[in-house]
Amino acid sequence: MLTERQRMILTAIVDDYIRSAEPVGSRSISKRGDVGYSPATIRNEMADLEELGFLEQPHTSAGRIPSHKGYRYYVDHLAPLNLLSSNELKMMKTFFAEKLNAAEQVAQHAGTILSHMTNYTSILLGPEVFHTSLRHFQLLPINETTAVAIIVTSTGQVESRTVSVPAEVSVSEMERVVNLLNRKLAGVPIYKLKTALYNEIGQEMQRYVEHFEELMKVLDEALEGGSDGQRLFLSGTTNMLNQPEFRDVDKVKSILDLFEETPTLMRMMAAASSGTGIQVRIGTENDHEAFANCSLITATYAIEGEAVGTIGILGPTRMEYARVIGILDILSKNLTKFLSRPH
Repeated sequence: MLTERQRMILTAIVDDYIRSAEPVGSRSISKRGDVGYSPATIRNEMADLEELGFLEQPHTSAGRIPSHKGYRYYVDHLAPLNLLSSNELKMMKTFFAEKLNAAEQVAQHAGTILSHMTNYTSILLGPEVFHTSLRHFQLLPINETTAVAIIVTSTGQVESRTVSVPAEVSVSEMERVVNLLNRKLAGVPIYKLKTALYNEIGQEMQRYVEHFEELMKVLDEALEGGSDGQRLFLSGTTNMLNQPEFRDVDKVKSILDLFEETPTLMRMMAAASSGTGIQVRIGTENDHEAFANCSLITATYAIEGEAVGTIGILGPTRMEYARVIGILDILSKNLTKFLSRPH
């Protein structure tokens, strides 16, 4: 546990390094009006913070910079709630007040706004299901306890998965349920299928199907993979070139090359947003060595209470964490409200 003085000095070092991209010395910290300690005292505390792993000294006789551990502690315990300026709030309010034609268009433009406001790279993982609906559903028995669920979408995409079927459920019951589902849910958007399953045909199934609960579990499992179509949108990819950390051509090339590997980037975004709320991955906490000197901050957005996409900001570990977190929080919540309202 850090002392209050160590916390204050670590905060000052992170803030100064974010602003300057230069190692921070004890004398510059002592000149800050919010610190109030002598250079000698600050030097001693900086040495202790370095020994604890919160700071690093890139060159002999130079100042210190935050380590990944230092950034993590800052994000988890020290970063202030950074309210946006009135102009930035007005920009986002105006954006969501505009009449945009498609939800996918909104998502793309939200990413553009993020990269513009932060001067970092925005990455948005969004569903391809806003305008994709169910055309046909089939449940084909393989044996007494296994079946293949097949979903055909309005775009002609076919998805299949193997599901477990309780032995007591008969083939005739499965056929009855499949017919009911196709009659009631054909034309329903893919991302609404599971909600519609319970709201629109659940009660009817309960009246006419003997093994209702067992079949609902089968359908729930079958439709689990029915909304996984994703698209990736990038904005501000060349912003990386403006960061002092990435003047090394080889270092930035590995990042730009990864931007071209869509499946890898999609997996990283999905993993980074596996929790709730704002997620922050710093340096080597990311799942790819190309991002070892980067931080990825993500937030999910939802439609009618169901998370359907992820929006994130990628920048150097020397990132304006508090401000980026504030922007992402507001934008993701507004995106959820916009996508969930009737259009």
